[in-house]
Amino acid sequence: MSQKSLVDEMHQVQLAIELIELGARLQVLETETELSRTRLIKLYKEVRGMSPPKGMLPFSTDWFITWLPNVHSSLFYNIYVSLKDASGCERIDAFVKAYRLYDEQMSLENVEPVLGLTRAWTLVRFFESDLLQLNRCTRCNGQFVAHAHSPAQHYVCGICQPPSRAGKTRKAQGNSEKM
Repeated sequence: MSQKSLVDEMHQVQLAIELIELGARLQVLETETELSRTRLIKLYKEVRGMSPPKGMLPFSTDWFITWLPNVHSSLFYNIYVSLKDASGCERIDAFVKAYRLYDEQMSLENVEPVLGLTRAWTLVRFFESDLLQLNRCTRCNGQFVAHAHSPAQHYVCGICQPPSRAGKTRKAQGNSEKM
């Protein structure tokens, strides 16, 4: 094995480990690395101490449009685009850094992350497939995730105009009833 191919393989293994630590599913690892499925399963077991979860990945764009997921998805995707375009990061490096920054921001705000790594990866893939786009809010000027080809002319985001039930989770209702 040549020096270059050894370095490439070590980079692939490191990337896979980093993605596994962040919560990537096997399908994400198979797509983003050049390692074999068998090798990825072994790595997953080493890192997580268990077999990778089975099941299909999220496949609907609608989840990203609902109120709270939209706020989190928009935050993440704007970080990702900034890293990829302005900083000139490679796609997967920008993705990992953006997800780390999103997760760190949630920790700083003491907020539970709504966007898991696999959903974040799916979001990026939906943008790459032209299923989603960013619409600029006419009130706050922020850019938010929206269905591709949806009218953007008079778009108002979910922060400027939250739905009537926004923030009314059962947990929040339970806390307000105790007061």
